[in-house]
Amino acid sequence: MKTAFARFIAALGLAVALAGCVVYEPVPYHNPAASFDRSWNAAVGALQGEGVRITQQDRSTGLIEGTRGGLSVGARVLTQADGRVRVEFNTSGTGPASEDLAQRISRAYDYRMGR
Repeated sequence: MKTAFARFIAALGLAVALAGCVVYEPVPYHNPAASFDRSWNAAVGALQGEGVRITQQDRSTGLIEGTRGGLSVGARVLTQADGRVRVEFNTSGTGPASEDLAQRISRAYDYRMGR
């Protein structure tokens, strides 16, 4: 009788102990400042890598401006309300030269971001 009661108490103790164990999902760490810095550096590198001479950089507004040949090139690095970073590239002019440069810069940016 005592062994059955001892087993019951042991099982009850184990059940109570297991009921007290809680495993929480890890909170994903996101550092918006690090994301902005990484995106900013990748945008500057992509522009320079495609031969754009950077004439102005203003990190506080997220604007980068430069020229290549007869084209003006711009980039905007923006932190959105949800913490994600958006990067836009623009070239002046129309035609294949402008479109080709914008696509090459975008590909260079994606490569630098590991995409």
